[in-house]
Amino acid sequence: MEDVWAEAAAGVGTVLLALVLGLIVLPSALGISLGISEAYMWVLVKTLEWATIRIQKGVKKPQPQMLKTATANGIIERDETPMEKEIARLHPVNFEFSDIFYFCRKGFEAIVEDEVTQRFSSEELLSWNLLTRTNVNFHYISLRLTIVWVVGVVVRYCFLLPLRIAMVTIGITSMIVGTTVVGQLPNSSAKNYLSGVVHLTCSRILVRAVSGIIRYHNKENRPKKGGICVANHTSPIDAIILTNDGCYAMVGQVHGGLMGVIQRATVKACPHVWFERSEMKDRHLVTKRLREHVADKSKLPILIFPEGTCINNTSVMMFKKGSFEIGGTIYPVAIKYDPQFGDAFWNSSKYNIVSYLLRIMTSWAIVCNVWYLPPMVREKDEDAVQFANRVRSAIARQGGLTELPWDGGLKRAKVKDTYKEEQQKNYSKMLVRNGSIG
Repeated sequence: MEDVWAEAAAGVGTVLLALVLGLIVLPSALGISLGISEAYMWVLVKTLEWATIRIQKGVKKPQPQMLKTATANGIIERDETPMEKEIARLHPVNFEFSDIFYFCRKGFEAIVEDEVTQRFSSEELLSWNLLTRTNVNFHYISLRLTIVWVVGVVVRYCFLLPLRIAMVTIGITSMIVGTTVVGQLPNSSAKNYLSGVVHLTCSRILVRAVSGIIRYHNKENRPKKGGICVANHTSPIDAIILTNDGCYAMVGQVHGGLMGVIQRATVKACPHVWFERSEMKDRHLVTKRLREHVADKSKLPILIFPEGTCINNTSVMMFKKGSFEIGGTIYPVAIKYDPQFGDAFWNSSKYNIVSYLLRIMTSWAIVCNVWYLPPMVREKDEDAVQFANRVRSAIARQGGLTELPWDGGLKRAKVKDTYKEEQQKNYSKMLVRNGSIG
């Protein structure tokens, strides 16, 4: 009897594996759609629309429109007047003790709702997406909505999660084996072609593993060889999202474990630029190696995320100037995820990579838009910082993201003393200029 059950289980497993390979993996590798993803998204959209209507009927206070306004404006209605004008109209002649109230107000605003730390937490949704409840709607709505949520949990954890784990395993294994085999070939155009096929095929499998629905716009502006692709950074899967549509040379630090195995395998087939931890601290060495790569017009474009950390899909923060000192053509790319179907943001301060991947693989889907912007070059009268700011502004405008001048390093570090001293100097200069001192 046990043998019968074992044979039956083996037969079911074989059939399921054949279905996964034939209906999902193979079409993904070939870039073909059988319409399964489209049908899944149609059902998902209709379900979420129904859930939103049920929530709106169940929530009496606040109304959805009021909810939307409050979410858009934030907790505090801020006065965007520059500090210079604020100080200038306080007391044009003499300093008074009440002048410090301006700084007190700004300090209270920063404590209650500052514009930096809120970019390092998941953006708030206007309505429940059957994955996460917003603060306003965190309560029982209706029995039918609860039943749909329970069914969704079963589908996501008992069906989608095992399927996605299998596909990720196939994609990663194919990447390691494929690049290792291709890496044994002598350097030639055939090796470069096969390397591109392996990277593109495996990226498509990995994108399909998270039910990725990606829309690429303005493909005529896609990065070309010998250039630098610069994009805003929301998630570790940003690189897979981009390599799903083209091949890039990655830049990063050498890792251990599974990531290290992948790095060592891929670098044999493709000219990725991996640095040891000690080398990463040597900015001149990093710049030199990147310049050598860009100077070779036969090599793939370098993919760089100049923010240096993940931001929560609402903003673009300061771009590190190192990427813009290399020279060559910059190809800006704007990536914007749709949080309705799944939160792609990785809050590395709160979740480790395993927890994050579990959240991604148990979401409904990863839906995003990718815009390729026209190439940009550094002008003669521009320094690296100005060029970085110009590229950042272009990405923010296209992606509908808020542009912030702050360093993403504030995610883990305290505010530098130089920032505080700069504000103190500005204040003292204004006092001197207004005649309040001396």
